[in-house]
Amino acid sequence: MATTVASALQPVLDRLFHGAAPPIGFRFWDGTTLGPSDAKATVVLRSPMALRRILYAPGELGFGRAYVAGELDVDGDIFAAFDLRALMGGEREHVEVHLDGRGLAALARAAKRIGVLGPPPKPPLEEARLRGRLHSKERDAAAIAHHYDVGNYFYRTVLGPTMAYSCAYWSEPDMTLEEAQDAKFDIICRKLDLRPGMRMLDVGCGWGGLALHAARHYGVEVIGVSLAKEQVELATERVADAGLGGQIEIRFQDYRDVTDGPFDAISSVGMFEHVGREQLTVYLAGLRDLLVPRGRLLNHAISSPDTKGGKVPPRSFIGRYVFPDGELMEVGRVVTAMQDLGFEVRDVESLREHYARTLRAWVGNLETNWNDLVDRIGPNRARVWRLYMAASAMNFEANRVSVHQVLAVNTPDDGGSGFAATRADFVAGP
Repeated sequence: MATTVASALQPVLDRLFHGAAPPIGFRFWDGTTLGPSDAKATVVLRSPMALRRILYAPGELGFGRAYVAGELDVDGDIFAAFDLRALMGGEREHVEVHLDGRGLAALARAAKRIGVLGPPPKPPLEEARLRGRLHSKERDAAAIAHHYDVGNYFYRTVLGPTMAYSCAYWSEPDMTLEEAQDAKFDIICRKLDLRPGMRMLDVGCGWGGLALHAARHYGVEVIGVSLAKEQVELATERVADAGLGGQIEIRFQDYRDVTDGPFDAISSVGMFEHVGREQLTVYLAGLRDLLVPRGRLLNHAISSPDTKGGKVPPRSFIGRYVFPDGELMEVGRVVTAMQDLGFEVRDVESLREHYARTLRAWVGNLETNWNDLVDRIGPNRARVWRLYMAASAMNFEANRVSVHQVLAVNTPDDGGSGFAATRADFVAGP
């Protein structure tokens, strides 16, 4: 009797899930299946090449490569598929879908039985391989280009009209994504105590959403800097279309090259993840030197709950396909670094649940417009984003990662911070 793919792989799945019955289905290229027929999600192995990738890279990178290449797919609810990681024993922020030594041996035996052994396949072209010194300006620019230069049409479709690529703020439970992003812009402006005539620097300005909100509603002048060329081009167009060219300037510029301070306020939203621990002091000292006395800095960034870790593993799916050279820092380390440099930290707020909800909204937009976006950016890159955003949503929900807004002030020698006596007062609207 011929060996089926399902029968050959059953011992591997038993090893992977520690003998538990997975609540999702599996379907293989020979038409055989495992698991419940009414599962919310089905993992589909479309090609024996998927097994080869996992054999040569038995952690999440092998699984990720197979998914990006279309050799492994998920039909149905991708969030249900990610629930499997609890059965695999993964925890904290970098959850590994991992075969141990015995599991890898079982997979090799299964691959031999069904005749799919062979040389290692080349990684998909979408995989990043950066060169040069870590966090040099040139390498940082290449990492930014890899992540952000996917096409403005893609980001507009997935992120919505605000084109805000950071977590929204649901100050009211029934808000739309667009309303929640506007609420995020507004809470940042209020924390920075923006007033007409002030000068603001927006580090990593994206497509200009925060700059537009601050200029339109708070009357400030804004310099926005980004290393993503497509962002800068569209942000400049959006500023011109809004008639705010006299208040907002968008630059293709590294934050380390900004020299035309001082600024009354500095925002950094969704950019800090690219800085890296080795550049932390350079980053914060540079921003402090650009601030007036009593000027405020708001740093909005994804953070690691792990005080010992934070670097995105270079052989992880996220490290190769999404955020090459990315690094998440524990919020206490950021607070300490700020205060070591003379900042006074006045407020720390976690928006973890808000980011999970934001990511689920983005996944919904991606899946609703799937065929159109695949035509625009290709199926491999669309799969990168579906996998990344769905996994990230569940990581925020499980507290494997978080996101914090840290508000600090460049307090002068006389100790006057300029802050109101209560938090309710200093985040109150104008």
